[in-house]
Amino acid sequence: MNRPDVSIVIPVFNEAQNLRALAARLALAVDACDVSYEAIFVDDGSSDESLEILRDLCAEERRFRALSLSRNFGKEVAIVAGLDATLGGAVVIMDADLQHPPEVIPLFIEKWREGYKNVYGERIDRATDPKLRAAFTHVFYRLLEDFGDVRLPPGAGDFRLLDRQAVDALLSMRERARFNKGLFAWIGFKSIGVPFDVEDRAGGTSKFNFVRLARFALDGLMSFSSIPLKVWTYVGLAISAFAIAMAGYYWARTMVFGVDTPGFPTLVVSIAFFSGVQLISLGVLGEYVARIFNEVKGRPLYLVAEKLGENDVTNAKAGD
Repeated sequence: MNRPDVSIVIPVFNEAQNLRALAARLALAVDACDVSYEAIFVDDGSSDESLEILRDLCAEERRFRALSLSRNFGKEVAIVAGLDATLGGAVVIMDADLQHPPEVIPLFIEKWREGYKNVYGERIDRATDPKLRAAFTHVFYRLLEDFGDVRLPPGAGDFRLLDRQAVDALLSMRERARFNKGLFAWIGFKSIGVPFDVEDRAGGTSKFNFVRLARFALDGLMSFSSIPLKVWTYVGLAISAFAIAMAGYYWARTMVFGVDTPGFPTLVVSIAFFSGVQLISLGVLGEYVARIFNEVKGRPLYLVAEKLGENDVTNAKAGD
């Protein structure tokens, strides 16, 4: 098949309410750009009618293709599955919930034609996010900026266009605990932001609850920072210094006032505190070891159960 100018990757998880509206708006937006394109939907183990709707869309529009993964592997891996299947000279990544407006894609393509290889959507604000989530997100990005190995552009997310050179660089990294936003920043290349307003979800609810967001944030910090490991060295030094100071204090007090009866509550609190510190440090170490364990097992990133569309997805395989 001929190589399209642009590929569009859309991870899908229980988005049956949004797919038809997305397909209609996507076709209108990209057709106005005078480029050839393909849209690759990646069904990430949806339990609603998403896959059935994708069958219909792929039958109606020859430029639409879809992959159905064997189970839910998570959005980060679903994006990789879609990228593996792309053929275009540039690739747009966007969500299926219409919070990423397809009408911004022509602006991405315009910047790509100007020579930018990493064109990212820049959220103007987070008014559509719950206040707690917005606060949590702010704290996470501040921590990553202060202690991480990469700096994420303010407001940047998954909504972006990547030149084929940037896509190939991204796909060369097959790590399992993926934090794509960090990887987008890590690969570099000539980058620019395109401001856009985040729309309300067309239908359904967000699939990211607080627990999944916390886990995602932990993956990001551990993928691009060793601070969670290093901090316990400083905690240990501080506790040791405190213990030495307390020993000196009690020695001086004993020399001046004689032997004092030790307090049982103080003893219990001290033991509980230091035991907690040790368990937390072991837990952080365990998180890193678990990630090493997952990497050395060498399992594929994903498995494709079915390919949909007129054109066979020849390069969509089990992820390395």
